[in-house]
Amino acid sequence: QVQLVQSGGGQVQPGGSLRLSCAASGFGLASYAIGWFRQAAGTEREGVSCISASDGSVSYGDSVKGRFTISRDDDKNTVYLQMNNLKPEDTAVYYCGADPFAGNVMDGTPNYRGPGTPVIVSS
Repeated sequence: QVQLVQSGGGQVQPGGSLRLSCAASGFGLASYAIGWFRQAAGTEREGVSCISASDGSVSYGDSVKGRFTISRDDDKNTVYLQMNNLKPEDTAVYYCGADPFAGNVMDGTPNYRGPGTPVIVSS
């Protein structure tokens, strides 16, 4: 059974940092594209970052490039999202997602997703 367990998140001031974790069970990270998408209240889902299953390539949404970094620990079957220089517009619920195709993670429609964790950036 595939399960994605999220941790991290919370509230931080603008310019601060947070790290999200997503521990996967039921499959190995090399088998699925895995990453993050987010959804703020009243808005569409937005792809944040994803690691491709096929070649390990990484993609980022335009709004987070240069500030967020995704990484993967295959020994722990866990993917991380380091978020630096956070802005109020980063406030959203962040979801971990896994799918055979990275594109489905980045458009917020993966086969599997975690329960979501809120990130609030506010002074």
